[in-house]
Amino acid sequence: MNDRPLALVVEDSADQTALLRRYLDREGFDVFAAADAETAIAAFDDIAPAVAVIDLLLPGISGAECAHLVRTRFPDCFLIVSSVLDATDYPAADAALPKPIVGADLRGILRGIAR
Repeated sequence: MNDRPLALVVEDSADQTALLRRYLDREGFDVFAAADAETAIAAFDDIAPAVAVIDLLLPGISGAECAHLVRTRFPDCFLIVSSVLDATDYPAADAALPKPIVGADLRGILRGIAR
């Protein structure tokens, strides 16, 4: 039985997804990655993320709307929003991870989460 917590990554850039997957794996998470909000939402019945990292600039359903849906469906999920947008434009979340993503920043955020 796998006891690693699950991280949901919603990111349309393959490079950013690979980077986040590597960082999260090193921090002890299994990762479910989706290139858009629709794919993430479709998986909601099969996943229960402990952490979600959501890019705000997504094709289709916006990252802000996806973040709202994750918060509604998984109220205990630690929500991290990530974007090139100015952090003052981020929706409410547990943490902000401005791009370019730095591993030390993500590690600092994750260390504050009870797992």
